[in-house]
Amino acid sequence: MLILLPGLICDASIYAPQTAAFSDSRAIDGYGMRDTLEGMAQYVLESAPEKFDLLGHSMGGRIALEIIRAAPERVRRLALVSTGIHPLKPGEVRNRFELRRVGREQGMEALVDSWLPPMVAPAHRQDAAIMEPLQAMCMRAGLKVFDAQIDALLARGEVKSLLPDITCPTLVMTGSEDAWSPPAQHEEIAEAIPNSELVIVEGAGHMIQLEAPKAVNEAIARWLAQPVTD
Repeated sequence: MLILLPGLICDASIYAPQTAAFSDSRAIDGYGMRDTLEGMAQYVLESAPEKFDLLGHSMGGRIALEIIRAAPERVRRLALVSTGIHPLKPGEVRNRFELRRVGREQGMEALVDSWLPPMVAPAHRQDAAIMEPLQAMCMRAGLKVFDAQIDALLARGEVKSLLPDITCPTLVMTGSEDAWSPPAQHEEIAEAIPNSELVIVEGAGHMIQLEAPKAVNEAIARWLAQPVTD
């Protein structure tokens, strides 16, 4: 089974093109009100089969690494997509709290209107087929889930040291236009993981699954075809 982990205020719908293409796949439909990455990882592990392939996008990539920390023997293949391994950056707490303030004072719609467009490549920001499902998805999450997930991200632990010990086939992928998780960030991740492939999808931003589903699915198919030792 391929398990797909969504990112911040995302749910299973962001993986619609992938679950349609890969019959033996399941997208996690959010993490409830869990407010730690470790807790989210345990939530996934509780319902996962004994062995599985794992793809995490954005915050989901960090959750995937917590699953690797907790139960590396259960992960057959790993994909880290549009994500990061860095600790808190200067100004990150202030910026995330500013979004929280917008949500509390002006509502979730204002928060989404501020946060979402920079997550999409400029060429796609006027594409209703991409933007409308993303906006609806983020609105469904609501402010309480946003708050819990922001708390989890701000309390994240160190993960860089995990990378050299990852031995399973690993896909590292992002979009060429991803300003939040840029290609250079993924080059660093791929360089640290011994058995990894780096894929940069031209023209895609951070919401790569919906922005470039054909290229993403082709990369996933190649990754799933790599042999593993059970």
